[in-house]
Amino acid sequence: MSLDANTPRIIEVVAGVLMRPDGSYMLGSRPEGKPYAGYWEFPGGKVEAGESFEQALARELDEEMGIRMSRASFWLTRVHHYEHASVRLHFFRVWDWQGEPRPLEGQRFAWMAPGTASVEPMLPANGPILKALALPFVYAVTCAHLLGEAAILRRLSEPDAPQLVLVREPGLAPAELARFTAAVAERVHDYGGRVLLHGDTPELEGLPVDGVHLPARQLAACTVRPDVPWVGASVHNAGELARAGELGFDYALLGHVQPTDSHPGQSPLGWEGFEAIRAATTLPVYALGGLNMRDLDLAQRHGAHGVALMRGAWA
Repeated sequence: MSLDANTPRIIEVVAGVLMRPDGSYMLGSRPEGKPYAGYWEFPGGKVEAGESFEQALARELDEEMGIRMSRASFWLTRVHHYEHASVRLHFFRVWDWQGEPRPLEGQRFAWMAPGTASVEPMLPANGPILKALALPFVYAVTCAHLLGEAAILRRLSEPDAPQLVLVREPGLAPAELARFTAAVAERVHDYGGRVLLHGDTPELEGLPVDGVHLPARQLAACTVRPDVPWVGASVHNAGELARAGELGFDYALLGHVQPTDSHPGQSPLGWEGFEAIRAATTLPVYALGGLNMRDLDLAQRHGAHGVALMRGAWA
């Protein structure tokens, strides 16, 4: 495709989110002499000719803070238009590195707890990124129709109860679903977690939930993001994933990755298929289908934000 004089050139940029095991992440201030000097951002910089994104990130982290990146995984991509340039930001989460970060360019560093950003001013492009970092690595999907309500509610009273819960109970009548959802929300909100409801169900408006999760058929019919704090969708292909991004959703569930009892006879994506679909995503993507907690590291190596679990979340 040829570019005319009115087509802005997009600069390819990499950014690294240094992650600690507890989910905290690092921000750095922009040095003097650069646009938005003093603003906080994720370390990184422009991709040079002939570099892969991973090579560019490794070089930038070495130049900016003197560390050697040893393990990182692609996370998501965002395009942002500044007054001085348009940039395509390729975000990686950096899990392991050698050395201690040092401010080699006169910048400052700060570690942030998950879901927080206590430094300011923040670079404008990072608003959605900070929200995405508030999402835990494990997304628990209720299955009371398989395990019983008592097992679900009991798990939500344990010390390591899931921080993000999707109520998905297609077999319950609206009144019963409302009662169960309220019971789940009471427990999850008591320890500071979030609850989403599966399906845009008008009869259930006013329930104490934090957002809505749309199945693929409702995503296809959606023309505007639902007016709730958190919105996600189930997707099965690149087109559906792109649609969720265009509507400004907060995350997506992509699957099924492995064979499942709930989809007999259907071919799973496998990890190569999962990675191919999420390659250009603007959203954090959870891997779904036939997985358990032992698959979390593998999922993140293939670019997943984390894993979405049904039975495995309630054991």
